[in-house]
Amino acid sequence: MSDETLPICSAKGCRATAVWVLAWNNPKIHTPERRKTWVACEEHREHLSQFLGMRGFLKDVVAFEEWRSAEGA
Repeated sequence: MSDETLPICSAKGCRATAVWVLAWNNPKIHTPERRKTWVACEEHREHLSQFLGMRGFLKDVVAFEEWRSAEGA
């Protein structure tokens, strides 16, 4: 993966490489199986997880490499 295709953290203003995928959905507007994703660097993983978790949106947190492997399978 080149530097141009590395994921960038979803936290506002962060430009760090993301190493985590936060899978979520908003049950008011998404079907139960639908998964939206945010990506997070190590520093912002907990903050973004808490933000989604407090709203009942967070479904899973997975290492980016694991997520990418599963998506390619």
